[in-house]
Amino acid sequence: MTGLTAERVRRDVEVVARAGLEIDTFLEESIASISRAVPFTSACLATVDPSTRLLTGARKYGDLLGRNDHDHEFGLVEYGESEPTAFMSMAESRVAAAGVHLSTAGNLEASPRLSRFIEPRFGYADEMRAVCREGDRVWGGLALFREPGVPHFGEDEIDFMATLAHHLALGLRSGMLAALAGSTAPTSASGPAVLIVGGDDSIRQTSLGADERLADLLAGQNSGAPAAVIAALVGAARRFARGESSVPPRSRVRGASGMWLVLHASPLTALGEHDGDVVITIEEARPPEIVPLVVAAFDLTPRERDVTQLVLQGVDTKAIAETMHVSTYTVQDHLKSVFDKADVRSRRELISRIYFDQYVPRMGSELGPSGWFTSHESPALGAG
Repeated sequence: MTGLTAERVRRDVEVVARAGLEIDTFLEESIASISRAVPFTSACLATVDPSTRLLTGARKYGDLLGRNDHDHEFGLVEYGESEPTAFMSMAESRVAAAGVHLSTAGNLEASPRLSRFIEPRFGYADEMRAVCREGDRVWGGLALFREPGVPHFGEDEIDFMATLAHHLALGLRSGMLAALAGSTAPTSASGPAVLIVGGDDSIRQTSLGADERLADLLAGQNSGAPAAVIAALVGAARRFARGESSVPPRSRVRGASGMWLVLHASPLTALGEHDGDVVITIEEARPPEIVPLVVAAFDLTPRERDVTQLVLQGVDTKAIAETMHVSTYTVQDHLKSVFDKADVRSRRELISRIYFDQYVPRMGSELGPSGWFTSHESPALGAG
């Protein structure tokens, strides 16, 4: 990799990260550019919930595309065990990029993920990872793989990937907003879906509608299997049961349908042969669960977030100024900045953008059997 090539690739990734592209388009262009500077056999981009850093989807490229039979194992290994080059560990230690061969000094047995999963399942001899971080928020992680017989990832390549971490995070964040602006979620709800995963990692029982919810976890034509998202929750739930984490795992996922879902995982009390069982719940997310995520994607300052929260509560400008102990002119300045970042022109558009039509059409309607708002049926054109 020459310095000129590295600079061109870095500039290319930065440009597409700021172009407002949807995630799939952004990743396709970025990964193609990265391959010019850092050759690889295959690549996988994992998106995560920035609050919990749990897996929300995976997209695959190169030799890995379409090879989804072992995705459930990936989720269990990635979130059920801990090693320095796991995405969660890298995020917590603020390591932007790392190579497995280099970090283990060639002792690949020190990486259970590579030695016991990646190498036997896919035949790859080395892996390099980059955490897609913007400030304190992590939006995803990129893994690149190389086959045997080619040089391992070197320090210069790892350092280069570290310089892309911010741009990759920006592209993922912007891609989520592009998706919100470009589609409308369905307004019907089928109620929660429940899965029980046994200690042997197989799905033992499911509720009606679970297959539909699982299918909604697909992330486009490059998507890995939804089983990876479920297995990540299972692995995290077992770590929680062992006392290795303090918060029950949950994540928010935007489904292929456009609907936001929230996934919860709870370890069940061990009873003989059911030791290690985990119950997974998938249901439509409520506005309070999603608003912070969407607002985070706007990249607002703390004061802008405060103004936005009050706007969502229907508070007028004068009352916002009194609550925040600032002038109405300052509130208007904050609002203008919020409108610019959210790409809207009014309070009404801001509220609609944040609630993105998944909730707005149903606000004020009656609760249905699912415990959620019933749909408003639009009258036929021409009806009196």
